[in-house]
Amino acid sequence: MRILHTMLRVGDLDKSLDFYTRVLGMQLLRRKDYPDGKFTLAFVGYGPEDTHPALELTHNWDTSKYELGNAYGHIALGVKDIHATCDTIRQAGGKVVREPGPMKHGTTVIAFVEDPDGYRVELIQQGS
Repeated sequence: MRILHTMLRVGDLDKSLDFYTRVLGMQLLRRKDYPDGKFTLAFVGYGPEDTHPALELTHNWDTSKYELGNAYGHIALGVKDIHATCDTIRQAGGKVVREPGPMKHGTTVIAFVEDPDGYRVELIQQGS
C-alpha cells in the first residue's frame, strides 16, 4: 500500500492552483469538471501519480468558503534550504505564518505557510 493523495476542499480553484503550482512549485497533474455534480477535481504534485503522492483540490461550484475545523493539522513538505524557500514563497505572494526556526521541544527546523483557504503547509528543513 501507499498514500495516493490527500484531498482539500477549496473555495477558489484558480487561487489554489496558483498557490500550489506557482508559489510551491507543484505541477497540475490533471483536472476534470463534473457538471452534473457541480464540482471540479484538480490534482497537483511533484511527480507522476503512479510514483508520487498527490494533492486533490476539490472545488464545489456552489461553495466559496469552508470552515477548517480543529481536527485538520497540516501538509508537510521537505525542503533543502528553508530560509531561501520562505523568501521565494514571500516573493511569489505567499504568506509565511511561522518563520523558520527549531520546532518546540526539538531541533528540527520548520516553518509554516498558509494557502488561500487558510490551510497550513509545514516546511521541514531536510539534510544539512
